[in-house]
Amino acid sequence: MNREEKQEVVLALQEKMQEYGNFYITDTSGLSVEKVNNIRRKCFESGIEMKVAKNTLIKKAIEGLEGDSSEIFTALKGQSALLFSKVGNGPAKLIKSLRKGKGEDKPQLKGAYVDTAIFVGDNQLDALVSLKSREELIGEIIGLLQSPAKNVVSALQSGGGKIAGIVKTLQERG
Repeated sequence: MNREEKQEVVLALQEKMQEYGNFYITDTSGLSVEKVNNIRRKCFESGIEMKVAKNTLIKKAIEGLEGDSSEIFTALKGQSALLFSKVGNGPAKLIKSLRKGKGEDKPQLKGAYVDTAIFVGDNQLDALVSLKSREELIGEIIGLLQSPAKNVVSALQSGGGKIAGIVKTLQERG
């Protein structure tokens, strides 16, 4: 691979990192071609893009990201496959589901970059699985904000008896 081809790979990886905003570095070494193809198929079905590249090229692509991402460089050892996803916990859930069964420990999580947060090590998998997506968090906040309004509306609709009691209680406090 000549210098220009390497530069193209680095630029392509940087584009993916910026487009998706989340990526995982995994280790699939030692897996059969059939198992790797199964992982690729599951990734496709889940809206996750899988790319394999040399660690030096991955490192150069990460260096092009905003902020200090050097903490994730420790994950760049051995064979590395990148999983790109719009949903921060999508690849973690996929890895967890792929491991179910016969004591599988691959693919192994080496590191993850999720919305500028960096996770290093396979022991972070459970934390990543439990992460909530941006949309889930927004939904929870909206639900919490709507809850008091719903209580007031339901009290108003249920009749005047409760309202009178609430007003009287508020007057006694004030």
